Amino acid sequence: MHAIQRIRSFNRTVTEGIGALDDRFLGRSRPLGESRVLWEIGPEGAEVRVLRRRLGLDSGYFSRVLTSLEQQGMIAVRVSPDDRRVRHATLTETGLAERAELDRRSDNLAIRMLEPLSAPQREALVAAMSEVERLLQSSMVRFGVEAPTSADARWCVDQYFAELEARFETGFDPSRSISADARELVPPAGLFVVARLRERPLGCGALKFHGNGPAELKRMWVAPATRGLGIGRRLLLALEQHARDAGASAVRLETNRALTQAIALYRHSGYLEVDAFNDEPYAHHWFEKRLSGKG
Repeated sequence: MHAIQRIRSFNRTVTEGIGALDDRFLGRSRPLGESRVLWEIGPEGAEVRVLRRRLGLDSGYFSRVLTSLEQQGMIAVRVSPDDRRVRHATLTETGLAERAELDRRSDNLAIRMLEPLSAPQREALVAAMSEVERLLQSSMVRFGVEAPTSADARWCVDQYFAELEARFETGFDPSRSISADARELVPPAGLFVVARLRERPLGCGALKFHGNGPAELKRMWVAPATRGLGIGRRLLLALEQHARDAGASAVRLETNRALTQAIALYRHSGYLEVDAFNDEPYAHHWFEKRLSGKG
């Protein structure tokens, strides 16, 4: 309860400090929500449905925001000639000028927050804000099962393979490793999970099922920039729950000695080192964790 109260107090202070309570955010003629959408569309424009999902906005509210910005002459929304279900929002010249003005005023707001503080206080505030942002981003990560052939799934696997190639003493050739092909990673044979932040992929993991026997953990990867935030632990827990739901008695995995962070995660998560149960050429350690009946 104390933690909840502290978070609520923090949220109230932040909304007051940045002027989110004012219908004229940063002294302009629109509220924070409209200004944020204007800023997120950016100079390159954005696909409407991707933008809405990235911001986590209700479709009705988001539609009203877009309509308001169109009426103000800030944006143009057009239907894709290739797919009428796809709409793109772009900034008009007026919108680009307004976005630049919002940037200038946002900089000034940050300066006003820092000016009353001493140098050590400024450093402490900026460091604390950076840590809060990282932790908030971690809490916003979501995990979803999707086809291993999707563009984001393939991107994650490509990043994973590239990292193994760089870190393994002998490099990495997927054709020499035990298979985890796309057909093996779709139900009922298995599944593939993608971790996302604001709709952008930042990690993945997969399972191969063997009836009531142990499930195999494969393709476990988290983007280096997001490591240290507990995302790998949450991804592992999500995969274990999927294995449990599928009736697996345990989760097994093999790993290379170069992946020290992954090995530490598995051990900390209750995985016990066991004798080799396959002939994976890149493996030095084999782990197993028995699954209880509850998640």
